[in-house]
Amino acid sequence: MRRVDIDAAIEVRDLWIPMPDGVRLRARVWLPADAERHPVPALLEYLPYRLDDWTSVRDSERHPYYAAHGYASVRVDVRGTGSSGGLFDDEYSPAELDDGVAVVEWLAAQPWCSGGVGMFGISWGGFNALQVAERAPEALRAVVTVCSADDRYDNDVHYIGGAVLGVDMAAWAGTMLAFAARPPRPEVVGEGWVQQWRERLEHQRPLAPVWLGHQERDAYWCRGSVCENYAGIRAAVLAVGGWSDPYRDTVLRLLRNLDAPVKGIIGPWSHQYPDRGLAPGPSIGFLQETLRWWDRWLKGIDTGVEAEPDLRAWVNDPEPPATYVETRSGRWVGVPWRGEPVHREFSLGAGRVPVRSPWATGQDAGRFFPFGNAADLPPDQRAEDGRSVCVDFPVHDTPVELLGNPVARLRLRSTHDRGHVIVRLCDVAPDGSSTLVTRGVLNLVKRAGMDRGTPLEPGVDVDVEVPLVSAGYRFDPGHRIRVALSNHYWPWVWPHGVDDTLDVDLGASTLAVPLVDTDAAAPVAFEPAEHARPIEIAVPDGADDPRPERLVRHDVARGETVLEVDPAYGGTRHYPDGLSFLESAEEMYAVREGDPSSPRAESRWRIRLSNHGWVADIETRSVVTADADAFYVQNHVRAEAEHDGVRETVAERTFRDVVPRTSA
Repeated sequence: MRRVDIDAAIEVRDLWIPMPDGVRLRARVWLPADAERHPVPALLEYLPYRLDDWTSVRDSERHPYYAAHGYASVRVDVRGTGSSGGLFDDEYSPAELDDGVAVVEWLAAQPWCSGGVGMFGISWGGFNALQVAERAPEALRAVVTVCSADDRYDNDVHYIGGAVLGVDMAAWAGTMLAFAARPPRPEVVGEGWVQQWRERLEHQRPLAPVWLGHQERDAYWCRGSVCENYAGIRAAVLAVGGWSDPYRDTVLRLLRNLDAPVKGIIGPWSHQYPDRGLAPGPSIGFLQETLRWWDRWLKGIDTGVEAEPDLRAWVNDPEPPATYVETRSGRWVGVPWRGEPVHREFSLGAGRVPVRSPWATGQDAGRFFPFGNAADLPPDQRAEDGRSVCVDFPVHDTPVELLGNPVARLRLRSTHDRGHVIVRLCDVAPDGSSTLVTRGVLNLVKRAGMDRGTPLEPGVDVDVEVPLVSAGYRFDPGHRIRVALSNHYWPWVWPHGVDDTLDVDLGASTLAVPLVDTDAAAPVAFEPAEHARPIEIAVPDGADDPRPERLVRHDVARGETVLEVDPAYGGTRHYPDGLSFLESAEEMYAVREGDPSSPRAESRWRIRLSNHGWVADIETRSVVTADADAFYVQNHVRAEAEHDGVRETVAERTFRDVVPRTSA
C-alpha cells in the first residue's frame, strides 16, 4: 500500500447544505483550487458516522486523492448525526433518502461542479448510494458501492434466511443507540450544542424493537431495498464486495439484474475498503479502479472499463483455518456473469439422520462483520462439525473450484411446527482441520417465502432449498468437501421457542456447487493499492484495558455457554484538532442447553468526547431476551455534558419493549 502525498493544488471547504425543509447538513468538500474557473464533477459520500472525527482518517485517505485527480469530493453527515441539523429516525429513512436526492441536486448546481455527480460508499454509504440511484436524480450518473446490500431484509444485519440474526440484530441496534446518542461538535454548531444534543436524545428511539416488529419481509423492508426496483437505477454501478464480508451476494445479484452499465469485483476482503491494507489481503489499487469508473461515466473518457469482464473475482486457495489471515493465497479470474453457471451436484447419501445440535452450536461462527481484527474469522471448524451431522465428499484427481452460490436441497421433517436448518460448507484437509468456506440458513417457517410464515406439520416431510452465501474457493485433491447440518447456530441465529429435532432424508437431498468457468475465465491484474496520506491520530500506550476480542466460557454444570466480544472499533484516540475520543464496547451472548427462554444478547457502550472547554459522556446498555411468545428488549441511555465549568445530565432514558413473536 502506497500513501501518496498530494502535490496538486486542492482546496478544502466546510459547508452547510440547505434541505427543502430548512434543515442544514454538515459537509466538507475537497476540490481542485481552480474548480471555480474549470468546474469538475462531484463525488458524494453520505454517512451518519461523523465527518469531523469518527471517519476523518478514512476520509482523508480518499477525498483529497479524488480532488487531486480532478473531482470535487464531498463528505456529508446524514441529518441528526455528526453536526448536521434535524433528527435521526432510522436506517435509510425517507428523510435520509429525500435529503440524498436534494444533496445531489445541490452539488450539481454549484459553480465549481460541471453538473455530473457520482456517489460512493462502503456499508451504509454503499446502501444509500444505491437507494438514491434507484430514485434516479438526473445529475447522478455513476455509483461505486462497496460491501452493501440490495435487500434490507435478507442481506443486512437484521435477518438471515428469515431467522433473527441474533449476533447483529442486537449488537448493531446497541451500536446505533450509542452512535446516535453522540452530540454535535460544539466547535461547529456553537453555544447551542447542548440544547441540540438534548433534542436529539429526546427524539431517540431504540431500533431493535422496530426491526423485531417486522419479522416478515413486509413494506418496511421493501422501502430502500433496490431489489424491488432494479429498473429504477440508471446510473452506472461498480459493485464491490469481499469473501469475508456478509454482503457479497449483492454484487452477483446486481450483475444479473441491472439494466444500467454494471461491473463487479469480489476480493478476499473483510468489511473494509480494498485499498486500506487490512486483513485479509491482498489489497488492490481500488482508488485507481474507481477513477477509471468516474472518468468514463462522469467525464466521458474511454478508460476501458466497459471491456472488463462482468465479474473480477478472487478464488481462495485452501489454507489452514485461522481467525486472522494477513494475506490470502489465491488467484484472480475474470468471468461473464449473465448466464447460468455450470454446477456440480453431490448427493448427500442414503438413509435418514436425526439433526439435533447442541444449542451452543455456532460459537465458532466468527464475527458477522469481520473488520480485519485478530479474532474476526471463523476458527477451525472441527468442534462445530462435531456438533453437527456431516457428509464428506473426497476430492480425487482434479481440483473443484467454487465460484458463486452453492444450494442445498433437503428433504426433512421436524418434531415441531417450526425450526431452523443451517448448512455449512467446509474444506477438510488431510490433517483433519476444517476450514469454513460458506454457509446458509433457512427459517423453516419461511420456506414458502420470506414475506410470510407457514408452520410445519410435525412429522411430515417437506422439500426445502437453502441457498448458501457466495464464495470463491478451490478444493484440492486429497481434501474433502464437507456438508455440515445443524438446527442451531447461536448467536448468529436466534432459536425458535421450541426444543426441536429435524430428521433429514439424505437420499433425497443434494448440494449443487457452481464452478469457475475455466473456458471463459480471463486473467485479471490490478495496480498496487494507494491512497492519500491520512491525517495522523495518536493512540496512547495503555489507554485502554486490554480485553480478549472473543472469549467463550462454558459452565458444565449449568449447561450454559457465554460468548464475550470486544468489537474493537477504535478505542481511545486523539485527533489533530485537539479532540480526545474514548470508545469502549462489550457484547455478551449466552444460551443454556435445551432452554428456549435462555438466549440473551447484551451490548454496552461507553463514549467520551472532550476538547477545549467541553466534555460529553455517553453510556448505553441494550439487552434482548425471548421466550416462545415474545422478544423482550431493554435499553438505557445516559448522557452528561460538562461546559463552562458546569456538569449536567442532558438525558437519561430507559426503554422497555415487548415484541410478539410471529414467524421468527
